[in-house]
Amino acid sequence: MGRFTQSDPVFEDEQALADDYVPETLVAREDEMSTYVEILQSVANGASPRNIFVYGDTGVGKTLATRIILDELSEDQEDFHNVSVRTVWVNCKDLTSYQVACHLVNNFRESDEQIHTSGYPRGTIHHKLWEHIDDSDATHVLFVLDEIDSLGSDDELLYQIPRARTNDKISETKIGLIGISNNFKFRDQLSARVQSTLCEHEIHFKPYNADELVQILSQRADAAFRDNVLSQAVIPFTAAKVAQRTGSAREAIDILSKAGFIARDNGDSEIAESHVEKAYQQVQRGVVKDELEALPTQSHVVLYTVLALSREDKTPARRKTIYDRYKRIADQIDRDVMSPRTLHRRLNQLSLKAFLVRSEVNKGSQGGNFFKYSFDASEDIIVDVLKSESRIGETSSLKV
Repeated sequence: MGRFTQSDPVFEDEQALADDYVPETLVAREDEMSTYVEILQSVANGASPRNIFVYGDTGVGKTLATRIILDELSEDQEDFHNVSVRTVWVNCKDLTSYQVACHLVNNFRESDEQIHTSGYPRGTIHHKLWEHIDDSDATHVLFVLDEIDSLGSDDELLYQIPRARTNDKISETKIGLIGISNNFKFRDQLSARVQSTLCEHEIHFKPYNADELVQILSQRADAAFRDNVLSQAVIPFTAAKVAQRTGSAREAIDILSKAGFIARDNGDSEIAESHVEKAYQQVQRGVVKDELEALPTQSHVVLYTVLALSREDKTPARRKTIYDRYKRIADQIDRDVMSPRTLHRRLNQLSLKAFLVRSEVNKGSQGGNFFKYSFDASEDIIVDVLKSESRIGETSSLKV
């Protein structure tokens, strides 16, 4: 008999815990789904779509809710009179506004007619997009831009799409835009003209609480695991741990999945709290690393600065101490030097993300109040990330 079999003592359907799994119903998001329906009812009525901005932390159901609602709209339109809806999805992660426009064009083209994401003037790409929309058989086209915050302040496309019909770029088709973001401050980077259009209607997805996570995990567990594999305390225990930290369903499901793998690898017949605890530690390390890697280079330089001071037993350190060392390091790796005020904001942001601890020191009437900063995140994870950051990790004089 070979090494692999289709017999699994733990999982009934492992796919039910995968990231791309779409449940039949989305629990604990009834209010948000109802808001979606209210806003998109204009499309069903044949009117112009209202633009929507959807935001919330990672793993709170934004993309899944959007996909389920638009799937329902696609099914229901079969009963509509003179209304046909086409949905175009693009994940903007690591893409420029120009590249996103190219991907939108390619969504209307056959595989052998795809255009390259470079080499054309921006106006030409937009013109191609308007032509495809006009040639579409659909009465309505909805563009969904997931991780829209990746576009930064390059918001020309976000202005052009919602106003294309008003500006006579297209003649018949009604178009709308749905932007999904986990960056609450992204809207502040947009120009006033885009904010007034793109953020016409907003849907805010709050983090899940423990009870809601229990509902979600129970739904997935019923499909994923064999009968009597989960001990009774596992789901409430997992939900409580995640609710305290992030309220992310994605994280909770990932922990439950890894707990199942650990139990299976150990040959255990039941998934217990001990398996969840081990899985939690594994997931937290991965989450912290992902969040660190997503930080801009200047934040990496600041973290390296505090790391260097920590290794010299000079933390907690005051802002002035950090800034003096930061300037030297930024010069070494040929980076622009931030102002003291900008560094202060960056330190506070890193504290809010729990990478640094900010402690207040009160010296009384003579010394006043000030803050000191030290590490909160695991130092070895930070070292791993900084090693992979090109300017820091490749500079031999900086011993990461």
